[in-house]
Amino acid sequence: MNLEEMIAEIEALGKTCNCGNNHNHISIETMFIGTDAFAKCSSFLLEKKFKRVLLLADQNTYVAAGEKLGNTLRELNFEYSVCIIESNKIGDIVADEVAIVQALLEIDNSIDALLAVGSGTIHDITRFCSAKSGKPFISIPTAASVDGFTSLGAPLIVRGVKKTFQTVSPIALFADIEVLMNAPKEMTAAGFGDMLAKYTSLADWNFGRLIADEPFCPLAASLTKEALENCVEKVDEIALGEEEGIRILLASLIQSGLAMLLFGQSHPASGGEHHLSHYWEMEFLQKNRHQVLHGAKVGVSSVLLANLYRDWFSSGELLPKALNNRSEKIAEIISSIPTTEQVAGLLKKVGGPSTPEELGINNELVERSLKEAHLLRNRFTMLKCYNIKLSQ
Repeated sequence: MNLEEMIAEIEALGKTCNCGNNHNHISIETMFIGTDAFAKCSSFLLEKKFKRVLLLADQNTYVAAGEKLGNTLRELNFEYSVCIIESNKIGDIVADEVAIVQALLEIDNSIDALLAVGSGTIHDITRFCSAKSGKPFISIPTAASVDGFTSLGAPLIVRGVKKTFQTVSPIALFADIEVLMNAPKEMTAAGFGDMLAKYTSLADWNFGRLIADEPFCPLAASLTKEALENCVEKVDEIALGEEEGIRILLASLIQSGLAMLLFGQSHPASGGEHHLSHYWEMEFLQKNRHQVLHGAKVGVSSVLLANLYRDWFSSGELLPKALNNRSEKIAEIISSIPTTEQVAGLLKKVGGPSTPEELGINNELVERSLKEAHLLRNRFTMLKCYNIKLSQ
């Protein structure tokens, strides 16, 4: 299935889904992964009759893709300007108030659209600016590193606290396969880690649905699960950086993002493992430590939760309400998560970290995050339930 067929099929399935939720219309007009992605992007801009666009990138992503895209635009005499997001005082690119203001200052009435040339952070900055300015944005991924390219959510750091804002999805996506294949291996491993995190996010979502009657959509869940399984099936090709593997990885990340877009919230792809990741990120910011790739963090945190959830359930310390004749269903949910060894093994196969120590995260921070990270979101995960029991 090509990417445009994916959109059409998901749209059709959404119309027949009877989960009771209001599914979002997928307004992405076209998506493409290939060797002539920048030419197709330029043609799309002309078709839309845009006159001038703003490329948002960082120093690395501009070199990786922005310059080539700019050359393609110049050959067509298409007007564009560039905003290179500046790093913070320790050299990290962070989606915070400073970066947001820098980008917004470059957007004036002459700009018809924004082009996010980068990976997760650049996309978060761009989608927020797109929502605030009313200018549509186009996704230009430079690495298969996150699943947020096509989603609505923009996780931003506001006054040192990680908050996710519901904004807008791109109107199109164009990914140059050579750029993706030449991306740093750790970014590809991070993208794979972001996909493996769906094991625990889907389990948490099913648990929240069962215990706290949280909103649930079987279609969004099945789309996410399918994307996860496609990735795991091609782990060897992804590990080798082969074209087929990178295509499958990005397509899976895109599909995960579309599932979130359809549902309107991040439940399908964000559970306790993301709360741990956000907690660690805020800690690193407060201590002026260099950030770790998002996918690397959620991959490692999924390993932790695969172990925690099993131990917690086998100890018989679930809340009485949770045990209310539901132990078999909870056991089924937990059994859907591979063992710690299996998740860690998959991460190692693609060259990704599998322990907090590899991320520079010590035991004290791990233990503190396991007790406090659930407070970051009002979502009934197993991590939250585990902590409710501990506090009694």
